[in-house]
Amino acid sequence: MSSEYLREGERLDDLQRSHYRIIQHPGKFCFGMDAVLLSGFATVRPGERVLDLGTGTGIIPLLLAAKTQGAHFTGLEIQEEMAEMAGRSVRLNGLEARVEIVTGDLREASRRFGGASFDVVTCNPPYIPAGHGRKNPSEPMAIARHEIRCSLEDVAREASRCLRPGGRLALVHRPHRLAEIFSVLGRYRLQPKRMKLVHPLADREANLVLLECALGGGVWLQVEKPLIVYREPGVYSQEIYDIYGY
Repeated sequence: MSSEYLREGERLDDLQRSHYRIIQHPGKFCFGMDAVLLSGFATVRPGERVLDLGTGTGIIPLLLAAKTQGAHFTGLEIQEEMAEMAGRSVRLNGLEARVEIVTGDLREASRRFGGASFDVVTCNPPYIPAGHGRKNPSEPMAIARHEIRCSLEDVAREASRCLRPGGRLALVHRPHRLAEIFSVLGRYRLQPKRMKLVHPLADREANLVLLECALGGGVWLQVEKPLIVYREPGVYSQEIYDIYGY
């Protein structure tokens, strides 16, 4: 039955949650650990509405639908082919009532959905500023990794407009940009409330940071214990196994 949802070059992967599966194309873009970690870090309460900016394969809405009792999840993706593939994953899992994939520009999210229309916004944005680093020759991968179609400022602006007062933005990014991230978030009244650093090994420096911000929140920031990905080379930590659902 699942073969009817697959196109040439695509594969079907088990998400280890609620028997959900996801369609991916290895030659274009597959989800990474950062998206999975964000789905485990973000807080979604029963009945809440969630918007995932730049949803890609739809991995974050699918995992949040499996892990939480949120009422509805919308994934916004600018690349038509990627959005179409994500939509097939939604249908494959029978989640049409809870998950919707929309093709559109992240920079116009508030115009598309209206102001104060979501309780939670999630985003796994491009990490590399435009003009920095070697650009991937694959356009889908380049768009996912470089700030070609959206910037950090675009994410903060649209999240602040789409969130209801007190709503939350959950974000994963690179620690070396934290000073810039805090500055940009502050311009849009997004106050960091929780932060967790992610280290590949206990004796290595952090290579990811997870942030949860409140729109119009106070200045108190909880720095949670770090997440260690591998307890030794090639062996995941127990926390990673828990997040992945193994």
